[in-house]
Amino acid sequence: MEINKDLIAASSTPLVLAILAEGDSYGYAILKRVQELSGGRMAWTDGMLYPVLHRLERTGLIRARWQTAENGRRRKYYRITPQGKAQLAEERRQWQAVDATLRGVWRFVALVVPAGYSTFLAPLSQAA
Repeated sequence: MEINKDLIAASSTPLVLAILAEGDSYGYAILKRVQELSGGRMAWTDGMLYPVLHRLERTGLIRARWQTAENGRRRKYYRITPQGKAQLAEERRQWQAVDATLRGVWRFVALVVPAGYSTFLAPLSQAA
């Protein structure tokens, strides 16, 4: 299943902040964590992630530092700030409201959809 680019973009801030709330991380590890958390359904690219990281850094939600890894390679590590943690809490509240609204809609849609579409919508009604 391919996830709509608008949904990926909309979820980028809370995902990055949540991953960094787990602990400091660097770009490639963040990309891998998103893929892991999504079960492979969301495959972000460098070109998508780094503008998000730069925006979050510019707005003070994360901080960056350079560090030399065990293999001698320098990596830029990111850390969530107290302001970022507050924003993550707000993002979570907003996404929970969206999730609850969609779950309500899915239940309603599952009741009024013609019989031929019930197979298509079954995973949606079971997820609710």
